[in-house]
Amino acid sequence: MSEEKNSAGPSAGQQDDGQEQSGLEAEAGVHANENSGKDLDGEGGEPESAETEDLAQKAELNLDQALQRLEEAEEMVRKHQDDVLRVQAEMQNLRRRTEQDVEKAHKYGQERFVTELLSVIDNLERALEAAGTQNEPDVGADSQSAENLEAIREGVELTLKSFVDCFRKFNIETIDPLGEPFDPQLHQAMATVEDDKVEPNTVTMVMQKGYLLHGRVIRPAMVMVSK
Repeated sequence: MSEEKNSAGPSAGQQDDGQEQSGLEAEAGVHANENSGKDLDGEGGEPESAETEDLAQKAELNLDQALQRLEEAEEMVRKHQDDVLRVQAEMQNLRRRTEQDVEKAHKYGQERFVTELLSVIDNLERALEAAGTQNEPDVGADSQSAENLEAIREGVELTLKSFVDCFRKFNIETIDPLGEPFDPQLHQAMATVEDDKVEPNTVTMVMQKGYLLHGRVIRPAMVMVSK
């Protein structure tokens, strides 16, 4: 009977021992798994911290680079603003100079033409002076000749007056400084003479009149000045 029991299977005590041993082995496996998990956590903690620090350093570097680039961009903007202001100032100066040149061209464009006409006026004035010296005709001259001479004188006088009026319309002024103080900017002294009747440095004789075009001297007056 005992042999049959032994051959039939393990006894109850053996089963209990086996179960207790299995329980110990399972508990040991759990502790082993916990320890292995702790080891894994410990091993993974250091790389995670290093990676975080690396990311923080990269973020700090990116921020520094961004600030540097922002500063460079602001400096470039300031430089371009200065360039724009300089260009605007140069354009304003150029526009002002151009306007002045155009204005001068309008004012003094006929200067050469006026200068050519001055000789015509000079000849007319000389003709009037020559006619004035012959107020009394010669004894042998007839009345017809005197009348002709007077008509010529009047015609020259009217022509000269027309020239002067035309010059006045175009802002051309005559410089006739007889009895005035000598002005080197308007007058050209041809000679100096002693004259006790006037103050020194006074124009005593106008040999040729001068002319102004819009206030600019196109021909100074030729004068004689007292000492």
